[in-house]
Amino acid sequence: MNEKFTNNKDVVAAGKKYTMDTYGQYEVGMVKGEGSYLWDADGKKYIDLLQGVAVNALGHCYPDVVKATQEQAATLTQCANYFYIEPGVRLAKIIIENSCMDKVFFSNSGAESNEGAMKLARKYQKMQGHPERYEVISFKQSFHGRTLATLTATGQDKSHLGFEPLPAGFRYALLNDMESVKQEYNANTAAIIIEPVQGEGGVIPCTEEFLKELRAFCTEKDIVLIFDEVQVGCGRTGYLFAHQGYGVEPDVMTLAKALGNGIPIGAFCARGKFADVLKPGNHGTTYGGNPIATATAAAALTAIIENKLPERAQEMGAYLQERLNEMKKKHPVIKEVRGRGLIVGAVLDVEDAHVVTNPCFEKGLILNCTAGNVLRFVPALNIPKETLDDALEILEQVLTEIGK
Repeated sequence: MNEKFTNNKDVVAAGKKYTMDTYGQYEVGMVKGEGSYLWDADGKKYIDLLQGVAVNALGHCYPDVVKATQEQAATLTQCANYFYIEPGVRLAKIIIENSCMDKVFFSNSGAESNEGAMKLARKYQKMQGHPERYEVISFKQSFHGRTLATLTATGQDKSHLGFEPLPAGFRYALLNDMESVKQEYNANTAAIIIEPVQGEGGVIPCTEEFLKELRAFCTEKDIVLIFDEVQVGCGRTGYLFAHQGYGVEPDVMTLAKALGNGIPIGAFCARGKFADVLKPGNHGTTYGGNPIATATAAAALTAIIENKLPERAQEMGAYLQERLNEMKKKHPVIKEVRGRGLIVGAVLDVEDAHVVTNPCFEKGLILNCTAGNVLRFVPALNIPKETLDDALEILEQVLTEIGK
């Protein structure tokens, strides 16, 4: 009944038969990962510059993380949240002591974390005597999740199609445009949610000036400022948390992805008066903050901090952008290179960047495209320079071939 599949053909055939067609998958079955490499069921090796979409900040199967997961799995796997859970408290301490936040709630995913953050914002406004304040301003081209509320907060029409009528209470401003924010603001505004770097939107960083103006505006209007750091937190942008690189402190911060380095976990954190808004019965989860997830995340976050991987992300990100800009001079298909730390985008002069990612995949390089025509690079923060060079050599081969 539980026999393993041993080749790509069988994995793909069974996958098509038994799983929903929601991802547009390559016709291979991945079976093993180590560091910056993946192997499929036929034994082919790939350089992975996607890392589960910015999940494996330490690469696949990082030894200290694997050890923490295994030890916790043999000790306590799940326990009701009616009790304090030791690894969860340990993880909370690490997050709070290394951020501007004061308290944390653990969930299972980024979407759940963003849902919780928006619930907190609505509850806060009601506590202030403003039940009319329930609306959330997000940004065009943003991405915040796939639940009904978070897909509505997502500022992309393609995410909304087929799911109407959408929940009420969401408005969309233009990124890096303070006048647009002011136009969307009204007496019903409860919160603003923003990604410091839009990932799914095409790797578009916020400007420092804009985030500082946004912070001042939210303080003036008593609007809850939520930073969605699901994709860019945990060292990705060159700082442990992306907002630290901007010198701006949000009221609420959401995390997931790299927090667990492959084990599902999410979190939303709050500071000051926002940290005590939610009370027993206001919010909860069965699996959120479970011992395995939090023990794993504690090991992962500790490794990121102790190995100074945010600093390395700055160094390697600068190198990656330098190499891509060199390619840009030789390959006019590259229009622009942008990003922060080790979330980097190369904007292509094509409608669909799969013309690059598909042949890269055939040659053993995993990249993905976002916003249609943008190559997204989110490698492990500890990727060896030699491995990154090997990956860029494959990319250059493909760019040369499609340019002929």
